[in-house]
Amino acid sequence: MEIWQVIARESIRDLVARYNANGDTGRFAQVRELFSPDASMDIGNGQVYSGIEQVMTIFTGTKETTGTAAGFTHVRHSTTTHQIDLIDETHAMGRLYFFVVTDIGLDHWGRYVDSYISLNGVWKFASRKVTVDGWATNSLFPH
Repeated sequence: MEIWQVIARESIRDLVARYNANGDTGRFAQVRELFSPDASMDIGNGQVYSGIEQVMTIFTGTKETTGTAAGFTHVRHSTTTHQIDLIDETHAMGRLYFFVVTDIGLDHWGRYVDSYISLNGVWKFASRKVTVDGWATNSLFPH
């Protein structure tokens, strides 16, 4: 394995960790920095959000429909089995599982399918597709 591949893999793992940590704590300005300007995101609601402004409405919209008024004191996303396929020095694909723990315990779980791009040496999400495989019967997230 070449050194650029090791750096790319670790940078992409860090990208995903920052998505989880910043998103879970409502630090959306930091989440914004994780996406390319023309990123897209599909959260399985029948709409693909295109461009950073539309993508960010996912996070601000979630904050409006969740939070302490909806019974939250904490949200913790965890990811596992992160498969990273490097295409070249500036493009990669990823697949991983996630689960979310809230005040009720295990809340919902599913999969991410990602496309990553390195812009000026910084890895970002080019696209992210979210598939929720299941919810707890008392999930705090709307579905």
